[in-house]
Formats: sequence, structure tokens, C-alpha cells
Amino acid sequence: MMQGAGHAVCLGPDIDTDLVIAGRYLRTKDHSQWVAHVFEDLDTSIAPRLMGAIIVAGKNFGGGSSREQAAIALREAGVVAVIAPSFARIFFRNAINVGLPAIECSLPCLNDQNIRFDLTSGWVETSGKQFPIRPLSPRMQEILSSGGLVNYWKAHQ
Repeated sequence: MMQGAGHAVCLGPDIDTDLVIAGRYLRTKDHSQWVAHVFEDLDTSIAPRLMGAIIVAGKNFGGGSSREQAAIALREAGVVAVIAPSFARIFFRNAINVGLPAIECSLPCLNDQNIRFDLTSGWVETSGKQFPIRPLSPRMQEILSSGGLVNYWKAHQ
């Protein structure tokens, strides 16, 4: 997905993968269980608001463990993209690899405001104002356009 839009769900800085999906729920591979418990230890009101959402967070989103399930849980919950000034590198790559755009940008946030983005042109827009983003490499853009790394490799064999 190179372009997208959604409503904002605002989070603070330093949201680690344990807050995205607690380890106690990872004994199952049933993604619907993960979706039901996303951000449960942070705020139980967040999960029901994630369908069609763009998460706008503070710095260092996705720190902590390197679990790929955090990015999968967000994607399966209907998150369109995650925007933050910085990401833990492993979360960033996990997100791209599962087809979830991770967009590096400092963005003011109000819950439920409309946000649009264009990864090819390199901007995020909210309240009629565009903000530049850190560009993704052409390979990362191809992976996202393919819907994730597995689909990318299937298409290139």
C-alpha cells in the first residue's frame, strides 16, 4: 500500500511490543485472539478503535522484544499504518515485512482526525497541512506494494 487514509489513534512515546500485544496471548496462532487484546495493558479502549486507523505515536515505537506478532496484530486489527518520529529497527522491518506501513514523521495528533499519506510522493497530510516523511527504499516500497515480504518473494521467483 503506497497511499492510504484513516482516522488517528494517538499514542505516546516508547510504546514497546509488550504493550502492543502481551506475551501471554502469544501461545495461540489465532490472530483474532491477538486482535482482541491489542494494547490491552496500555488502555482497553484502544482495540475497538483500530479498524481503519492510523496510529500516530511518539518516538521509539515498537521497542522491546523483536516479536513479529506485534506488527501482525496491528495489521490484523485493521491498522492502516503507524506514524512515529522513530521506530525500533526490528519492529520497523517486521512491519514492512508483514505489509504494514511504518512511516517516520513527527506529526501533531488529535484522536479521530483524518490522515492521508502517500509513500511514493513522501508526505503525510492532516488538517490540510502536509508533512514530509523519511523516504522508504525502493525495495521496501516494493515489499509494501506486494502486501509483505512473503508475497514479494512469491512474485519474484
